Amino acid sequence: QVQLVESGGGLVQPGGSLRLSCAASGNLFSINTMGWYRQAPGKQRELVALITDGGMTNYADSVKGRFTISRDNARNTVYLQMNSLKPEDTAVYYCNYNPSRFTSNYTPGVYWGQGTQVTVSS
Repeated sequence: QVQLVESGGGLVQPGGSLRLSCAASGNLFSINTMGWYRQAPGKQRELVALITDGGMTNYADSVKGRFTISRDNARNTVYLQMNSLKPEDTAVYYCNYNPSRFTSNYTPGVYWGQGTQVTVSS
């Protein structure tokens, strides 16, 4: 059992920045992938970024160069630094935990946070 708690969402103007945090607890494995997914109204949930225990990352093309995923293994926490935010970034952002390292056919783990709302609007 893994629990994930997201924080840091909010309202920001286009071009602004936010940093999301996700704290994991419970039955955690040293080898794992943590990631961020998002779901906008009427849209399917999509991958935003992934990071393994060793720091290997993967980003959706739509956020490359703007978002940075990082983690603090000692704190079991993953972060998503979001810069140059656009209205199309508006979504509920979900943290995910998977006790494996991602591959080209990576599927998210079964552990999800409750989500945090990010709204980018002028």
